[in-house]
Amino acid sequence: MSDRPTEDRPTGDGRAEGGRAGALPRGLTGNGLARILTRSAAVAVAVAVPFYLEGFWLQAGLFAMSAAVGAIGLNLLTGATGQLSMGHAFFLAVGAYCYVHLSAEPEGGLGGLGLPTPLAAVLAVLAAGVAGGVFSPIAGRLKGAYLGIATLALIFLGQHVLFNATPVTGGYNGRPVPPMELFGFVFADSPALVVARVPFGALERLWFLGLAVLVCAAVFARGVLAGRPGRAMNTIRDHEIAAGVMGVPVARYRAGVFVLSSMYGGLAGVLLALAFQRTVPEYFGLLLSLDYLAMIVIGGLGSVAGAVAGAVFVSMLPQLLTRYGDALPLVAQPGSGGVSPAEAARILYGAAVVAVVLFLPGGLLGLAGRLRPRPARSTSSVRRTSPADPARPADPAGPDRRAVPAAETGRAGKPGKPEKSDRTSFKTSLNPSPDD
Repeated sequence: MSDRPTEDRPTGDGRAEGGRAGALPRGLTGNGLARILTRSAAVAVAVAVPFYLEGFWLQAGLFAMSAAVGAIGLNLLTGATGQLSMGHAFFLAVGAYCYVHLSAEPEGGLGGLGLPTPLAAVLAVLAAGVAGGVFSPIAGRLKGAYLGIATLALIFLGQHVLFNATPVTGGYNGRPVPPMELFGFVFADSPALVVARVPFGALERLWFLGLAVLVCAAVFARGVLAGRPGRAMNTIRDHEIAAGVMGVPVARYRAGVFVLSSMYGGLAGVLLALAFQRTVPEYFGLLLSLDYLAMIVIGGLGSVAGAVAGAVFVSMLPQLLTRYGDALPLVAQPGSGGVSPAEAARILYGAAVVAVVLFLPGGLLGLAGRLRPRPARSTSSVRRTSPADPARPADPAGPDRRAVPAAETGRAGKPGKPEKSDRTSFKTSLNPSPDD
């Protein structure tokens, strides 16, 4: 065996082969490095937001974060598995009201258990999962519009309970939400807190809590979609019969994803209650479920980033129209008789849904992929000889074609088929005439 030191052989993109000296780690070249830099910049901007923006933008961002968490859960069910659900608002209500009831102290005719707020939040998410599990046998057997109609019944059931179970929900007026307290740190306006000469109230503190919850929810959903469950879910969505033939338990996966989506909805309800600081039954109606369907369609079905983008678009649009409605035509303040900001927002993102379905099936995420600059491809190519015949050079005029003698080629150019005159002479040689 030779003791000569081996030299680094460069590959086609100029990197050293085999991870030797001079080679960059995987993920730090090209698109991987750009992706890391983009995510780092996004995290830096998200952390710096509470130090520069006012309360309106912070509250709007918190609403967008809670909507993004719920949209991720619905996208797992509808976008990745192909199951239509119109009852997502019901699970948000379960999470929000369970958190309030479990963490609040009983007072003024309203019940409560007074549990620690982190424990109440966890139990609220589990309660939403239990509610989804009760409905999961139906979700495992129905699909398409039939499941959508069945889940629509959850909205009417939830509205009836929220308006009439006054000791738990507070009735029409709702009830206040106890602030989250984690390891002695209270996410409220008091006690006073100043960071870098910026007073941190409830919104500033909840910003970082919501950001952490959103990141954890997105990472978990990406892991589910990238693993074996995600491949099974996509197979069920695209080819249900093929999935069953390959051994995928279709009904079990549908029921399990429905429970997981319900838990995401419950987590979004807890975060929404903390941001809004009051639960109102009217908010958790059919329009909220339609908003969530619009989020995942506009953002892009089947992707976590698309769900987040659609949630930001749909949740921020009404608030922006409310704030800047005076400067916009055809938009009037609520109660003035014209088109309210909420109605104008629904008209706009309704039109956006139609535009996405007709012209942009990939949603906002697909549009971003089209606008992303692609690396230029090299026009020069190197022709390599076949490994089976390395000594024979490549023919620049094309593939190697050996000449066939004319005697072996017929009039149609087919090798091995002699012409008619040749066949006649061959027969004559086999059967000589009597004169010979």
